[in-house]
Amino acid sequence: MYQYDKYDQTMVEQRVAQFRDQTRRFLAGELTEEQFRPLRLMNGLYIQIHAPMLRVAIPYGLMSSKQVRKIAEVSRRYDKGFVHFTTRQNFQMNWPKLEDVPDILAELATVQMHAIQSSGNCIRNTTSDQFAGINANEIEDPRPWAEIIRQWSTFHPEFAYLPRKFKIAVIGSEEDRAATKLHDIGLHLVKNHEGEIGFEVLVGGGLGRTPIIGQQIRPFLEKKDLLSYLEAILRVYNRLGRRDNKYKARIKITVREHGINHIRELVEAEWVQIRDQLELNQKEIDRVKSYFTEPEYEADAAADESYEKALAEDKAFARWTKQNTFAHKQSGYRAVYVSLKAPGIAPGDVTSDQLEVIADLADEFSLGEVRSTHTQNLVFADVKQADLYALWLRLEADNLATPNINTLTDIICCPGLDYCGLANAKSIPLSKQIAERFGDLDYLYDLGDIKIKFSGCMNGCAHQSVGHIGILGVDKKGEEWYQFTLGGSSEADASLGERLGKAIPKEEVVDTVGHLLDAYVDLRHEDESFLATVRRLGIDPFKERVYADN
Repeated sequence: MYQYDKYDQTMVEQRVAQFRDQTRRFLAGELTEEQFRPLRLMNGLYIQIHAPMLRVAIPYGLMSSKQVRKIAEVSRRYDKGFVHFTTRQNFQMNWPKLEDVPDILAELATVQMHAIQSSGNCIRNTTSDQFAGINANEIEDPRPWAEIIRQWSTFHPEFAYLPRKFKIAVIGSEEDRAATKLHDIGLHLVKNHEGEIGFEVLVGGGLGRTPIIGQQIRPFLEKKDLLSYLEAILRVYNRLGRRDNKYKARIKITVREHGINHIRELVEAEWVQIRDQLELNQKEIDRVKSYFTEPEYEADAAADESYEKALAEDKAFARWTKQNTFAHKQSGYRAVYVSLKAPGIAPGDVTSDQLEVIADLADEFSLGEVRSTHTQNLVFADVKQADLYALWLRLEADNLATPNINTLTDIICCPGLDYCGLANAKSIPLSKQIAERFGDLDYLYDLGDIKIKFSGCMNGCAHQSVGHIGILGVDKKGEEWYQFTLGGSSEADASLGERLGKAIPKEEVVDTVGHLLDAYVDLRHEDESFLATVRRLGIDPFKERVYADN
């Protein structure tokens, strides 16, 4: 993983000192709330219902065990002993005191972490595939390119005050685990007809109150031109973005209003002017790639026989292995999901004690590295098959081995009205109720891959618009109601869900999920997934089940 040089470290430490003084002046009454607001947002600090919320960047989801231990330490010392992992691979602290935030940032800076540009109208944390570098289907590791984008975008003076926030994701295979088509810019590493590797560039994706799937603006971009083309897109957006209306300020609206062809013309014209100025030379590319070299895997790891023996003898272990591990390009290794979706736990939450366990297990079993995921779980990327049984036992002991990855109870959920000042309705309690009602593992495995995404307001932080089952909290005269959508996807086959019908009262949400599942079981063909069934039949048969008594 990338390591700070002296310039990186100095930059982050200077930002901490700067924000410490800004916070001091605000608390002393020398800065008004209006003056302080943009300063705190530049440092990842929001004001929520009960307390400030601090969002800390995890570049492309990659953490060292040392960083995980520091997260555990600051969450125990300055918060309530837990953190929340988000769909942007970041983590959030929900209960820090404002006066403590500079100290938290200073602590995090000692392990090369910061909250710069994790909020505000700027280029946010660049995300990627949690299996980057280990996926056998990958054309190339996307992490060096995400790092190049991070270095280019951090403190970029021209893009510090964009019309709205701006998000970029990069993947290296046809499988899309980073929701690239729902980003302001999505980058896919691809090969052209000559076998050269470059980027397919998508633009104008986004969720929130107007969900839109991104469109291709360039089928192939040479690697050397990556930054100049990104800069051209940002410049066009910076000029045309709707600063007069925050609901129309995202680039997705700019693309929709002007059309992709016109935007392409403007970007290409801008690109001609700056292309040579920002060309990436091979030396710089190689420099960044040197931080992502392949570890020294054990060549004989596949020769171990204990793994197959454990699978045969322990059904619970076999079930967990099938559900919570992922194939590795290196024979004898697998990637392991650490499930943050145990029954009764808010999706994405993990305690400081659990984080310390995770750090220890990373050192012992996965080369000292932990990855966060778009789905609010964690991953150990490099685990020998011979170690899987011992790792499983340790995870099981700390409630981190729920074998539910990619099942109904692997719910993506925003903080909702329990924390968020923007929310209209609660999401966490109902997500817990859904997980508890439908938690029988045999039932979950029979249902197969069903993705529930649950947001407490139109901002859609949990991406409900692209859930197989999407649930959105709305306010009706001071009461919490919920709208359902069906048939969405954030993956390579990205699609927006279709609204099921009128909103459902809070007390009927869990039963409504049950009606949808019953309909699926009755209507599916053999081995047909929930999403495939909805796409084949449309939503009417499901609507009939839900609203049968109305």
